[in-house]
Amino acid sequence: MSDKPVKIYSLSTCSHCKSTKKFLSECTIQYEFVDVDLLEGDERKAILEDIKKLNPKCSFPTIIIGESVIVGYKEDKIKEALGL
Repeated sequence: MSDKPVKIYSLSTCSHCKSTKKFLSECTIQYEFVDVDLLEGDERKAILEDIKKLNPKCSFPTIIIGESVIVGYKEDKIKEALGL
């Protein structure tokens, strides 16, 4: 079981984002997520700036596991970062 914090920047309509959340839930990994498309105004702008620092293309999902940043639904890389 991983004790690394997991955060996902996602879009509410993105199938890859939904698959990532489903995968983490099936692995009983606790995670935080932000559906960026549901944010507005300054809050949305600030989050997008944060994402661009981690992922210059600002694509989704952007997953942070501890110090690792994974862009896209890449099950193998997610498992590796979690130590599964």
